[in-house]
Order: sequence, then C-alpha cells, then structure tokens
Amino acid sequence: MQDSKIASTLLARAKELLSNGTVQRVAGWRKGLFDYDVTPSVFTTAEDLDRNFVYDENCGANLSKYLVKLTKEIEIKKSTTRMNNTMAKQRDPNAPETPVPMEKVLVFLKPCDTYSFTELLKENRIARDDVYAVGIPCDGMKDPETGSLSERCANCKSKKHVTYDELIGEDGDLLDSKRFDEVARLEAMTADERHAFWQNEFSRCIRCNACRDICPACTCEKCVFDNNKLYTSQKVAQTSFEESLYHIIRAWHVAGRCADCGECSGVCPEHIPLHLINRKFAKDINEIYGPYIAGSDLETKPPMLTFTEGDAEPDIVYDRSKEEGGDK
Repeated sequence: MQDSKIASTLLARAKELLSNGTVQRVAGWRKGLFDYDVTPSVFTTAEDLDRNFVYDENCGANLSKYLVKLTKEIEIKKSTTRMNNTMAKQRDPNAPETPVPMEKVLVFLKPCDTYSFTELLKENRIARDDVYAVGIPCDGMKDPETGSLSERCANCKSKKHVTYDELIGEDGDLLDSKRFDEVARLEAMTADERHAFWQNEFSRCIRCNACRDICPACTCEKCVFDNNKLYTSQKVAQTSFEESLYHIIRAWHVAGRCADCGECSGVCPEHIPLHLINRKFAKDINEIYGPYIAGSDLETKPPMLTFTEGDAEPDIVYDRSKEEGGDK
C-alpha cells in the first residue's frame, strides 16, 4: 500500500535533521519481530534509525498523542532552567546563567494525523515551538487482523495535510468519505435494536483503558476514570449500565474534538467499534450546528465550546429522538 521509496526518503530526512541539529529526537515507527508488530517510538541517533525505523502499511499509529508528553518534558526542562537561573541571581547577582535548553522533536504525520495534531495545538496541549512536523503521504494502512485495508482508511475523510513545517510528497484534498454510512445504518434501527447492539458490544469491554490512553483527544492531567474516590475507577462493571457508562462518558468528553483517527477501535483487544460512537456525535454536531471537522484549521472553535443565537435549542434532542422512535 505504501511506496517503499517513501520510507527511504523519510529515513534520510530524519538523519539529516538530526545531524544538522534542527531536531534532537525523532518520533516515528519502530520495527518489531513481525511485519505487523510496529511500535511508535522515539529515536535519538542515526544508528538507531538505520536499524529500526520503518514506514509501511503497518504504520497506522497516530503519533500526535505522544507529542503531549514529549513537549511537556521539554517545557519542564526549560522552566526548571529559568527558575534555577532566577534563584542563582537572587543569591549572587553576578552568577552566570545556564543556557535554556532548546530542543525539538521531529514527528512524521500522515494526512489524518495532522487533524489530531492541529486540534491538540488549539487546546494548547502541545508546545508548537518544540515540534518540527513533517507531513508524509499515505496510501492506506492494513488491518493487522485481516491484512486488508483498514476501516478507517477505507473511509478516509482527507488526504490533505493541515498543519506542518515541511511536506514530503504532494498534498491531497478532502475526500467524499462514506464514514457516516454505518452510523446511518445504526440510526435506522429501532431504539431497542440499538440498545441491544451496543449492550452486546460493551459487554466485552475489559476496561483496559487502551482506547482512552491512545486517544489524542484524551489529554486531561487527571482523568475522571482514575479518581479512586468515585466508582468510575473500578475495572469490572457490576451492571450493563456501568459497562456502557465508561464509553458514553468518554464519547461526551471528546465530542466536537474527536478527529476520527480511529485509534480507539484499532487498539481495542475486544474489537468494539468505538469509533462509531464518536462518529455518531460528529454526525449529530454537523446536523445541528453546521458542518465541522475537528482539527481542520487552527482558528475555528469546536461547536460544543461556542454559542451563537442561531444555535439549536436543547429540546431539539427530544424532538429528534421522538422521530427516531425513542421514548424521549
């Protein structure tokens, strides 16, 4: 699915940027024991890149989430140095200043990844000055289970890169995606049928938190599901309601901010189609508040964080649910 020449181009560019000091670390993909066993990783030497860097149809992992931690580490180093310099000056006005460490991380971003990256920049979760973003082409990624084109790539919404410092290859366009077709199929079910569908899916959840940990939109310093004072932190659900509670709350938290990267479904060991919940929210937001794609630019605020006099009234939810055959 991926042109093998692209991998060589990315490798050469990464080594060049490391050698000339433009970046000090590279966020990319590391080879595993098997072809499909590819892991997001950080490289710091040309030798490590030569031995282990890979870019092929198995590199579906979205690297934008990892920048939250990487840039936070860089900013902590900067602020610590500045604080130490200030304290040293207070003790001795003639004390020499320690240079503030300046570090950049090179990250390779596929077109869909740039939407998550842009959304994280809008939320100030990534320090932009600490990142050198390179947009790279993508012809689709494999589903590791079936070996065929993954669902998220089959329903790709865009081949256009949003935010980057450098682009390798040609930029693409927004696509006429069919990503809401499956949501429409679920909407066509009766309320009881939908409830049975999701109850069956959620019943397999083992609360491993992989969906939350991988999600670029889940970046809270303290997650509500890690609060030991609340029942939300328990691993095993006692009722079917609790089984759905975790996923419904998480979907609400990322509504209007989810870039539909599909990582949540991709990492789920029970193969729960979690991306469909987020797509349902995205579809409803588009219908109620107007077309919006999370991460499509740096200026537009998510509909759920803004208010205009033309916004739909709350009772539209009630009216739409009655039309769909719901009780309320």
